[in-house]
Amino acid sequence: MYRFNVEKAGHRLQVDHILVASIFFLIGLGIVTLYSSSYVYAERFFNDGLYLISRQTVFLGMGLTLFFVISRINLDIARRWSLPGLCILGTALLCILPLLPVVGVTKNGASRWFRIGSETFQPSELVKLVLPLYLAHIFDKKQDQINSLSKGVLPPAFVTGVFIVLISLQNNFSTAAFIAMNAIFIFYLAGVKRRYFLSGLFIFLPFAVLLILTKEHRFRRLISYLNPNWDPHGAGYQVRASIMTIASGGFWGKGVGHGIRKVSSVPEIQSDFIFSAFAEEAGFLGIILFFVLFGVFVIRGYRAALRAEDTYRRLLAFGLVTEIMSQTLINIAVVSGSIPATGIPLPFFSAGGSSLLTTLIAVGVIVNISRSRGETAAFGPGDMKFAHRSDPWYSSDAEA
Repeated sequence: MYRFNVEKAGHRLQVDHILVASIFFLIGLGIVTLYSSSYVYAERFFNDGLYLISRQTVFLGMGLTLFFVISRINLDIARRWSLPGLCILGTALLCILPLLPVVGVTKNGASRWFRIGSETFQPSELVKLVLPLYLAHIFDKKQDQINSLSKGVLPPAFVTGVFIVLISLQNNFSTAAFIAMNAIFIFYLAGVKRRYFLSGLFIFLPFAVLLILTKEHRFRRLISYLNPNWDPHGAGYQVRASIMTIASGGFWGKGVGHGIRKVSSVPEIQSDFIFSAFAEEAGFLGIILFFVLFGVFVIRGYRAALRAEDTYRRLLAFGLVTEIMSQTLINIAVVSGSIPATGIPLPFFSAGGSSLLTTLIAVGVIVNISRSRGETAAFGPGDMKFAHRSDPWYSSDAEA
């Protein structure tokens, strides 16, 4: 297998400046939107309009520091010293902490956080980062055993299942389902046989139905989605208010800080429904700008994955880019009423230090992978071969 080592080659490959620019534009839009959407809420509940944006800025500073460090380190050395198995165990233990009565923090019936001093941390956000790292590592390590159920499939499936159960116990079904969906994507790209997916579906589907039907708020959200007029002032209120807020932005938007419905209509809009606040103030043109920036990020991220030098980097980049992309699309689908309401935040935008921190670490890894390019991959499920440099995905700037 052809391998290209940046350090051994005696020069550094250039960072993908378009990818980095798209990331920083999204961060900037997110911070401005959070400030505009949270000021009144923070003033009302914390007597400080800058309370939420100040907390977010602290996590932004930590995240950007980690972003710059991770985007430049040698991933091979980091992989060797990070001990992926130990990281998985540590993350699993962190996921147990919210369930403990002393350190766990419960909000709105969900035990998703644990306390660190005066701050809280949501470990399920860390799972979104650690699990793709582990799956890329294990599938790269066991490429010759990928068709073995006992050695190639069950170990990573068991680890994924443990996290799904732990997060479900936190009353966070939407995140558990989201993590399962993205793990399945990595399993598929690694070349796991389709019959194993069917077996997994027979296990997961009854489990998912049971979780939906045994929690009243999930069932009410589902019914409200199927029949929006069923409970317009209860389970369906937030989504209906979000749709009207988006529509009120019109073509040009109302301008930053001039939104009205973001204050009066959508409860805690600075969290999972922040996109409706952005749409009200930026309008249709702002939404187009958002999707252009986000589309550039996704395209350049996948480009980095296709040009990665080995299986580990390729699976990792595909997994992380797909995770951020799917999380964004699911969030926007929820606030626009296209799918039932979930608790999935909008990357770069939603209030919450845990989400912002792990997202910045993830994009740091993607930027790192964009710097170490091998030959372009002829990539399909289970196909880890490298294509010739004449492949149309390959361009001359890979030599830079």
